[in-house]
Amino acid sequence: MLESVPTSGQLFLPDRRATANPQAALRLFCFPYAGGSAQIYRQWPASLPAAVEVCPVQLPGRGNRLLEPPFTTMAEVVAYLSDAVGPFLDKPFAFFGHSMGAVISFELARSLRRARGVEPRHLFVSGRRAPQLPRTRPPIHQLPAPELIEELRRLNGTPREVLANAELMQLMLPVIRADFAVVSSFRYTAEPPLGCPITALGGLQDEDVPREHLEAWREQTSAACTVRMFAGDHFFLQSAEPLLLRVLARDLQQLAANLG
Repeated sequence: MLESVPTSGQLFLPDRRATANPQAALRLFCFPYAGGSAQIYRQWPASLPAAVEVCPVQLPGRGNRLLEPPFTTMAEVVAYLSDAVGPFLDKPFAFFGHSMGAVISFELARSLRRARGVEPRHLFVSGRRAPQLPRTRPPIHQLPAPELIEELRRLNGTPREVLANAELMQLMLPVIRADFAVVSSFRYTAEPPLGCPITALGGLQDEDVPREHLEAWREQTSAACTVRMFAGDHFFLQSAEPLLLRVLARDLQQLAANLG
């Protein structure tokens, strides 16, 4: 059973009223990677055009929603978000998602097309192979804690001091396991390609998502598909953030200008 649709203070960061941009021409919904929260996008508004309202999505189980149980299947996440974002689709919008967030944004775009007849104006998918490609690694959400922590260390997205803090990891692992269960539950179903352009972003040193896995996103749109590579591994989102934001700012400025 779905929860009631949250207020903006629940779906986004608690200080949304301070960062809301009513004059924006475009909303950019940002979806986190497994184990991540809306906080990873907190500084993005300062680097993106004034015509864009950044909406970092906070999923249950983290941040201001820490006491809410996290979802464990992709179907739950997408069904929930399909309702939750409804009140915020009153102006043109785009999606950005990294890793798990990329799959969520893609499935949410298809869900909104089916249920509401609307699509994002652009889909930015980061650090994730195209959804129709087969899984390349076994599920990890049920690994014993030491092995799961070692996998997190390999992915290089969690600070080493956090991984070494046993008490902190005890708090974080349930959400991390739930998120990786969401990823593992995803089963691709063929549908007609989206009508919006797709930009697929990747790290040059990301062994899990090579360029050819990003190029395969071309099958998921009837519009343009662009692949852009950045220095860094799977978490180039962090290590190459300044350049990534400059590229996004340029693309979003052009998208917002075309809306006029």
